[in-house]
Amino acid sequence: MTDDTSAQPKLRLGMVGGGQGAFIGEVHRIAARLDDRYELLAGALSSDSTRAAASAVELGMDADRSYESFEDMAVMEADREDGIEIATIVTPNHLHYPAASAMLRAGIHVICDKPLTATLAQAKELAELANASGLLFAVTYNYSAYPMVRLAKQLVAQGRLGDIRIVQVEYPQDWLATNIEDDDQKQAVWRTDPEKAGAGGCIGDIGTHAFHLAEFISGLKATELLADLTSFVGQRKLDDNANILLRFDNGAKGSLWSSQIATGNENALRIRLYGDKAGIDWSQENPNYLSVTTLGGSKEILSRANASIPGAAGYSTRLPAGHPEGFLEAFGTLYKDIAKQLNARKSNRECAPDAMLVPGIADGLRGMQFIEKAVNSNVGGNTWQKLS
Repeated sequence: MTDDTSAQPKLRLGMVGGGQGAFIGEVHRIAARLDDRYELLAGALSSDSTRAAASAVELGMDADRSYESFEDMAVMEADREDGIEIATIVTPNHLHYPAASAMLRAGIHVICDKPLTATLAQAKELAELANASGLLFAVTYNYSAYPMVRLAKQLVAQGRLGDIRIVQVEYPQDWLATNIEDDDQKQAVWRTDPEKAGAGGCIGDIGTHAFHLAEFISGLKATELLADLTSFVGQRKLDDNANILLRFDNGAKGSLWSSQIATGNENALRIRLYGDKAGIDWSQENPNYLSVTTLGGSKEILSRANASIPGAAGYSTRLPAGHPEGFLEAFGTLYKDIAKQLNARKSNRECAPDAMLVPGIADGLRGMQFIEKAVNSNVGGNTWQKLS
Protein backbone atom coordinates (compact mmCIF):
# COMPACT_ATOMS: atom_id res chain seq x y z
CA MET A 1 0.00 0.00 0.00
CA THR A 2 1.42 3.39 -1.00
CA ASP A 3 0.99 6.66 0.82
CA ASP A 4 -1.49 9.45 0.11
CA THR A 5 -0.49 12.53 2.05
CA SER A 6 -3.21 14.77 0.68
CA ALA A 7 -5.49 13.90 3.62
CA GLN A 8 -2.76 14.08 6.28
CA PRO A 9 -2.40 16.98 8.75
CA LYS A 10 0.03 19.63 7.59
CA LEU A 11 3.62 19.06 8.63
CA ARG A 12 4.89 21.53 11.22
CA LEU A 13 7.76 23.42 9.58
CA GLY A 14 10.48 25.69 10.93
CA MET A 15 13.02 27.78 9.04
CA VAL A 16 16.58 28.87 9.80
CA GLY A 17 17.55 31.93 7.77
CA GLY A 18 15.39 33.26 4.99
CA GLY A 19 14.42 36.57 6.57
CA GLN A 20 13.81 39.90 4.87
CA GLY A 21 15.79 40.29 1.65
CA ALA A 22 16.66 36.60 1.34
CA PHE A 23 15.74 35.29 -2.11
CA ILE A 24 16.07 31.57 -1.42
CA GLY A 25 14.06 31.70 1.79
CA GLU A 26 10.97 32.91 -0.07
CA VAL A 27 11.54 30.24 -2.73
CA HIS A 28 11.43 27.57 -0.04
CA ARG A 29 8.31 29.07 1.54
CA ILE A 30 6.51 29.13 -1.81
CA ALA A 31 7.59 25.53 -2.43
CA ALA A 32 6.27 24.44 0.95
CA ARG A 33 2.92 26.13 0.26
CA LEU A 34 2.52 24.90 -3.30
CA ASP A 35 0.86 21.59 -2.44
CA ASP A 36 -0.46 22.81 0.94
CA ARG A 37 1.29 20.13 2.99
CA TYR A 38 3.23 22.30 5.46
CA GLU A 39 2.55 25.03 7.98
CA LEU A 40 5.42 27.38 8.80
CA LEU A 41 5.24 27.85 12.56
CA ALA A 42 8.69 28.78 13.85
CA GLY A 43 11.88 30.40 12.71
CA ALA A 44 15.29 31.77 13.51
CA LEU A 45 15.02 33.95 10.43
CA SER A 46 18.08 36.16 10.79
CA SER A 47 21.19 36.62 12.90
CA ASP A 48 19.97 40.20 13.33
CA SER A 49 17.30 40.01 16.06
CA THR A 50 15.43 43.08 14.80
CA ARG A 51 15.25 41.73 11.26
CA ALA A 52 14.29 38.29 12.57
CA ALA A 53 11.38 39.70 14.56
CA ALA A 54 10.20 41.89 11.67
CA SER A 55 10.41 38.93 9.28
CA ALA A 56 8.35 36.78 11.63
CA VAL A 57 5.64 39.45 11.79
CA GLU A 58 5.52 39.63 7.99
CA LEU A 59 5.06 35.87 7.84
CA GLY A 60 2.32 35.81 10.46
CA MET A 61 4.44 33.84 12.89
CA ASP A 62 3.63 33.92 16.61
CA ALA A 63 6.13 36.10 18.46
CA ASP A 64 7.01 33.35 20.94
CA ARG A 65 8.10 31.12 18.06
CA SER A 66 10.46 33.64 16.53
CA TYR A 67 13.88 32.78 17.94
CA GLU A 68 17.11 34.73 18.15
CA SER A 69 19.20 31.63 17.46
CA PHE A 70 18.73 28.27 15.80
CA GLU A 71 20.11 26.63 18.97
CA ASP A 72 17.23 28.07 20.99
CA MET A 73 14.78 27.12 18.29
CA ALA A 74 15.92 23.50 18.24
CA VAL A 75 15.75 23.05 21.99
CA MET A 76 12.52 24.93 22.61
CA GLU A 77 10.62 23.47 19.67
CA ALA A 78 11.68 19.96 20.67
CA ASP A 79 10.13 20.59 24.12
CA ARG A 80 6.74 21.59 22.71
CA GLU A 81 3.99 19.06 22.07
CA ASP A 82 3.17 21.01 18.91
CA GLY A 83 6.83 21.65 18.06
CA ILE A 84 8.14 21.61 14.52
CA GLU A 85 8.71 18.25 12.87
CA ILE A 86 11.10 19.46 10.19
CA ALA A 87 13.36 22.48 9.70
CA THR A 88 14.56 24.12 6.50
CA ILE A 89 18.11 25.53 6.53
CA VAL A 90 18.49 28.45 4.10
CA THR A 91 21.45 30.33 5.58
CA PRO A 92 24.81 31.08 3.98
CA ASN A 93 26.90 27.92 3.69
CA HIS A 94 29.02 28.36 6.83
CA LEU A 95 25.91 28.01 9.02
CA HIS A 96 24.52 24.86 7.39
CA TYR A 97 26.52 22.50 9.59
CA PRO A 98 25.80 24.01 13.01
CA ALA A 99 22.13 24.66 12.22
CA ALA A 100 21.47 21.24 10.73
CA SER A 101 23.34 19.41 13.48
CA ALA A 102 21.38 21.31 16.15
CA MET A 103 18.11 20.19 14.56
CA LEU A 104 19.20 16.57 14.23
CA ARG A 105 20.29 16.43 17.86
CA ALA A 106 16.86 17.74 18.84
CA GLY A 107 15.15 14.99 16.85
CA ILE A 108 13.97 17.30 14.06
CA HIS A 109 14.08 16.28 10.38
CA VAL A 110 16.10 18.57 8.08
CA ILE A 111 15.82 20.12 4.63
CA CYS A 112 19.12 21.82 3.80
CA ASP A 113 20.03 24.07 0.90
CA LYS A 114 23.14 23.20 -1.07
CA PRO A 115 26.09 22.91 -0.80
CA LEU A 116 25.72 20.78 2.30
CA THR A 117 28.35 22.55 4.43
CA ALA A 118 31.34 24.87 4.15
CA THR A 119 33.94 22.08 4.35
CA LEU A 120 34.19 18.39 3.53
CA ALA A 121 35.14 17.61 7.13
CA GLN A 122 31.89 19.18 8.32
CA ALA A 123 29.96 17.25 5.68
CA LYS A 124 31.39 13.95 6.85
CA GLU A 125 30.51 14.70 10.47
CA LEU A 126 27.00 15.79 9.51
CA ALA A 127 26.50 12.66 7.41
CA GLU A 128 27.50 10.47 10.36
CA LEU A 129 25.09 12.34 12.63
CA ALA A 130 22.23 12.20 10.12
CA ASN A 131 22.69 8.49 9.41
CA ALA A 132 22.89 7.64 13.12
CA SER A 133 19.78 9.69 13.90
CA GLY A 134 17.50 7.84 11.49
CA LEU A 135 15.90 11.19 10.64
CA LEU A 136 15.10 12.34 7.14
CA PHE A 137 17.72 14.66 5.69
CA ALA A 138 17.01 16.23 2.30
CA VAL A 139 19.32 18.45 0.22
CA THR A 140 17.64 20.77 -2.27
CA TYR A 141 19.28 19.96 -5.57
CA ASN A 142 16.01 21.12 -7.06
CA TYR A 143 16.85 20.60 -10.73
CA SER A 144 16.56 16.86 -10.15
CA ALA A 145 12.81 17.38 -9.62
CA TYR A 146 12.04 18.86 -13.04
CA PRO A 147 9.68 16.43 -14.81
CA MET A 148 11.81 16.12 -17.94
CA VAL A 149 14.97 15.57 -15.88
CA ARG A 150 13.25 12.67 -14.17
CA LEU A 151 12.16 11.40 -17.57
CA ALA A 152 15.75 11.64 -18.80
CA LYS A 153 16.90 9.59 -15.83
CA GLN A 154 14.20 7.03 -16.59
CA LEU A 155 15.17 6.74 -20.26
CA VAL A 156 18.82 6.17 -19.34
CA ALA A 157 17.86 3.53 -16.77
CA GLN A 158 15.71 1.78 -19.37
CA GLY A 159 18.68 1.51 -21.71
CA ARG A 160 17.25 3.82 -24.37
CA LEU A 161 20.63 5.50 -24.81
CA GLY A 162 22.63 2.29 -24.61
CA ASP A 163 26.03 2.50 -22.95
CA ILE A 164 26.73 6.09 -21.91
CA ARG A 165 29.92 7.42 -23.48
CA ILE A 166 29.84 11.19 -22.97
CA VAL A 167 28.28 13.45 -20.33
CA GLN A 168 28.42 17.19 -20.95
CA VAL A 169 26.90 19.64 -18.51
CA GLU A 170 27.17 23.41 -18.31
CA TYR A 171 25.77 26.06 -16.03
CA PRO A 172 26.66 29.61 -17.11
CA GLN A 173 25.35 32.82 -15.54
CA ASP A 174 26.60 36.41 -15.78
CA TRP A 175 25.35 38.09 -12.61
CA LEU A 176 28.86 38.25 -11.09
CA ALA A 177 30.52 39.58 -14.26
CA THR A 178 31.37 42.75 -12.31
CA ASN A 179 32.37 43.12 -8.67
CA ILE A 180 28.89 43.91 -7.37
CA GLU A 181 29.95 42.62 -3.97
CA ASP A 182 31.86 45.90 -3.57
CA ASP A 183 28.48 47.65 -3.72
CA ASP A 184 27.22 45.47 -0.86
CA GLN A 185 24.87 43.40 -3.03
CA LYS A 186 23.70 40.98 -0.34
CA GLN A 187 23.70 37.78 -2.39
CA ALA A 188 27.11 38.53 -3.89
CA VAL A 189 28.79 39.55 -0.63
CA TRP A 190 28.53 36.20 1.13
CA ARG A 191 28.93 34.06 -2.01
CA THR A 192 32.34 35.62 -2.73
CA ASP A 193 33.54 35.42 0.87
CA PRO A 194 35.39 32.17 1.71
CA GLU A 195 34.51 32.63 5.40
CA LYS A 196 30.82 32.25 4.53
CA ALA A 197 30.75 30.34 1.23
CA GLY A 198 33.55 27.86 1.88
CA ALA A 199 36.34 26.90 -0.50
CA GLY A 200 34.21 26.97 -3.64
CA GLY A 201 32.74 30.05 -5.27
CA CYS A 202 31.04 29.34 -8.56
CA ILE A 203 31.61 25.58 -8.20
CA GLY A 204 29.91 25.57 -4.81
CA ASP A 205 27.01 27.80 -5.78
CA ILE A 206 26.06 26.33 -9.17
CA GLY A 207 28.77 23.83 -10.12
CA THR A 208 27.46 21.39 -7.52
CA HIS A 209 24.04 21.57 -9.19
CA ALA A 210 25.60 20.61 -12.52
CA PHE A 211 27.64 17.81 -10.95
CA HIS A 212 24.63 16.37 -9.15
CA LEU A 213 22.55 16.49 -12.32
CA ALA A 214 25.24 14.65 -14.29
CA GLU A 215 25.29 11.75 -11.83
CA PHE A 216 21.52 11.83 -11.19
CA ILE A 217 20.50 11.46 -14.83
CA SER A 218 23.32 9.18 -15.97
CA GLY A 219 23.17 6.85 -12.98
CA LEU A 220 26.98 6.86 -13.13
CA LYS A 221 29.55 7.89 -10.55
CA ALA A 222 32.42 10.19 -11.41
CA THR A 223 35.68 8.57 -10.32
CA GLU A 224 38.18 11.32 -11.18
CA LEU A 225 38.23 15.00 -12.08
CA LEU A 226 40.66 17.60 -13.34
CA ALA A 227 39.74 21.22 -12.65
CA ASP A 228 40.82 24.63 -13.91
CA LEU A 229 39.27 27.28 -11.64
CA THR A 230 39.59 31.00 -12.29
CA SER A 231 38.73 34.24 -10.55
CA PHE A 232 38.38 36.77 -13.34
CA VAL A 233 36.86 39.73 -11.52
CA GLY A 234 38.80 42.16 -9.32
CA GLN A 235 40.48 40.70 -6.27
CA ARG A 236 37.83 38.01 -5.84
CA LYS A 237 39.09 35.25 -3.53
CA LEU A 238 36.85 32.47 -4.87
CA ASP A 239 36.42 31.10 -8.36
CA ASP A 240 33.87 32.66 -10.70
CA ASN A 241 34.53 30.26 -13.59
CA ALA A 242 35.31 26.54 -13.66
CA ASN A 243 36.26 24.12 -16.43
CA ILE A 244 36.33 20.51 -15.23
CA LEU A 245 37.01 17.19 -16.94
CA LEU A 246 35.33 14.07 -15.53
CA ARG A 247 35.90 10.34 -15.75
CA PHE A 248 33.04 7.98 -14.87
CA ASP A 249 32.94 4.49 -13.44
CA ASN A 250 31.78 2.87 -16.71
CA GLY A 251 34.59 4.46 -18.73
CA ALA A 252 32.52 7.41 -19.94
CA LYS A 253 34.12 10.84 -20.20
CA GLY A 254 32.57 14.16 -19.29
CA SER A 255 33.06 17.88 -19.05
CA LEU A 256 31.51 20.41 -16.69
CA TRP A 257 31.58 24.17 -17.20
CA SER A 258 30.14 26.49 -14.59
CA SER A 259 30.50 30.23 -14.75
CA GLN A 260 29.02 33.31 -13.15
CA ILE A 261 30.81 35.74 -15.44
CA ALA A 262 29.58 34.38 -18.81
CA THR A 263 28.17 37.56 -20.33
CA GLY A 264 24.73 37.13 -21.86
CA ASN A 265 23.75 34.06 -19.85
CA GLU A 266 21.06 34.22 -17.19
CA ASN A 267 20.57 30.69 -15.83
CA ALA A 268 21.57 28.50 -18.75
CA LEU A 269 21.89 25.07 -17.14
CA ARG A 270 22.07 22.43 -19.88
CA ILE A 271 22.95 18.75 -19.95
CA ARG A 272 23.63 16.39 -22.85
CA LEU A 273 24.28 12.66 -22.63
CA TYR A 274 25.43 10.49 -25.52
CA GLY A 275 25.23 6.70 -25.59
CA ASP A 276 25.95 4.17 -28.32
CA LYS A 277 22.24 4.08 -29.23
CA ALA A 278 20.94 7.62 -28.66
CA GLY A 279 21.60 11.05 -27.18
CA ILE A 280 19.47 13.38 -25.06
CA ASP A 281 19.54 17.12 -24.49
CA TRP A 282 17.76 19.17 -21.80
CA SER A 283 17.94 22.88 -21.01
CA GLN A 284 16.67 24.52 -17.81
CA GLU A 285 15.59 27.66 -19.65
CA ASN A 286 13.32 25.54 -21.88
CA PRO A 287 12.49 22.92 -19.28
CA ASN A 288 9.30 21.38 -20.60
CA TYR A 289 10.99 19.63 -23.52
CA LEU A 290 13.55 16.86 -23.81
CA SER A 291 15.15 16.01 -27.14
CA VAL A 292 16.03 12.39 -27.90
CA THR A 293 17.96 11.49 -31.03
CA THR A 294 18.61 7.87 -31.97
CA LEU A 295 21.65 6.81 -33.95
CA GLY A 296 20.75 7.09 -37.62
CA GLY A 297 17.27 8.36 -36.74
CA SER A 298 15.49 11.66 -36.40
CA LYS A 299 15.27 13.94 -33.40
CA GLU A 300 12.21 13.45 -31.20
CA ILE A 301 11.04 16.27 -28.94
CA LEU A 302 9.24 14.93 -25.85
CA SER A 303 6.85 17.36 -24.18
CA ARG A 304 6.06 17.56 -20.48
CA ALA A 305 2.49 16.57 -19.54
CA ASN A 306 1.97 14.69 -22.78
CA ALA A 307 -0.29 11.73 -22.10
CA SER A 308 2.41 9.35 -23.31
CA ILE A 309 4.97 10.52 -20.73
CA PRO A 310 5.09 7.84 -18.00
CA GLY A 311 6.53 7.32 -14.58
CA ALA A 312 8.33 9.92 -12.52
CA ALA A 313 7.95 12.68 -15.10
CA GLY A 314 4.18 12.35 -15.14
CA TYR A 315 4.09 12.06 -11.36
CA SER A 316 6.04 15.33 -11.01
CA THR A 317 3.74 17.31 -13.32
CA ARG A 318 1.00 19.63 -12.06
CA LEU A 319 -0.19 21.66 -15.06
CA PRO A 320 -1.65 20.67 -18.44
CA ALA A 321 0.61 20.58 -21.49
CA GLY A 322 1.58 24.01 -22.80
CA HIS A 323 1.58 25.62 -19.36
CA PRO A 324 5.25 26.05 -18.40
CA GLU A 325 6.52 24.54 -15.17
CA GLY A 326 9.93 25.35 -13.82
CA PHE A 327 12.04 26.44 -10.88
CA LEU A 328 9.38 26.95 -8.22
CA GLU A 329 7.43 23.85 -9.19
CA ALA A 330 10.57 21.72 -9.01
CA PHE A 331 11.22 22.97 -5.49
CA GLY A 332 7.59 22.25 -4.72
CA THR A 333 7.97 18.69 -5.97
CA LEU A 334 10.84 18.11 -3.56
CA TYR A 335 8.73 19.42 -0.70
CA LYS A 336 5.80 17.25 -1.79
CA ASP A 337 8.03 14.17 -1.96
CA ILE A 338 9.51 14.92 1.46
CA ALA A 339 5.98 15.21 2.87
CA LYS A 340 5.11 11.84 1.35
CA GLN A 341 8.17 10.25 2.93
CA LEU A 342 7.50 11.71 6.37
CA ASN A 343 3.83 10.83 6.36
CA ALA A 344 4.62 7.31 5.22
CA ARG A 345 7.00 6.99 8.17
CA LYS A 346 4.40 8.34 10.60
CA SER A 347 1.76 5.92 9.29
CA ASN A 348 4.19 3.00 9.01
CA ARG A 349 3.33 2.65 5.33
CA GLU A 350 5.31 2.11 2.17
CA CYS A 351 6.19 5.31 0.35
CA ALA A 352 5.53 5.74 -3.37
CA PRO A 353 8.78 4.97 -5.25
CA ASP A 354 8.67 8.22 -7.22
CA ALA A 355 8.74 10.16 -3.94
CA MET A 356 12.06 8.55 -3.05
CA LEU A 357 14.04 10.52 -5.66
CA VAL A 358 14.71 13.40 -3.25
CA PRO A 359 18.46 14.07 -2.89
CA GLY A 360 19.67 13.12 0.57
CA ILE A 361 22.66 13.38 2.86
CA ALA A 362 24.76 11.15 0.58
CA ASP A 363 24.15 13.56 -2.32
CA GLY A 364 25.13 16.48 -0.13
CA LEU A 365 28.34 14.73 0.90
CA ARG A 366 29.05 13.89 -2.72
CA GLY A 367 28.76 17.57 -3.63
CA MET A 368 31.27 18.54 -0.98
CA GLN A 369 33.70 15.89 -2.24
CA PHE A 370 33.34 17.41 -5.70
CA ILE A 371 34.16 20.90 -4.40
CA GLU A 372 37.21 19.81 -2.40
CA LYS A 373 38.65 17.69 -5.19
CA ALA A 374 38.13 20.49 -7.73
CA VAL A 375 39.92 22.98 -5.49
CA ASN A 376 42.74 20.49 -4.83
CA SER A 377 43.10 19.79 -8.55
CA ASN A 378 43.38 23.48 -9.33
CA VAL A 379 45.84 24.25 -6.51
CA GLY A 380 47.90 21.21 -7.47
CA GLY A 381 48.52 22.48 -10.98
CA ASN A 382 45.45 20.97 -12.70
CA THR A 383 46.12 17.40 -11.62
CA TRP A 384 43.66 14.51 -11.73
CA GLN A 385 41.99 13.88 -8.37
CA LYS A 386 40.19 10.70 -7.36
CA LEU A 387 36.59 11.01 -6.16
CA SER A 388 35.95 8.45 -3.44
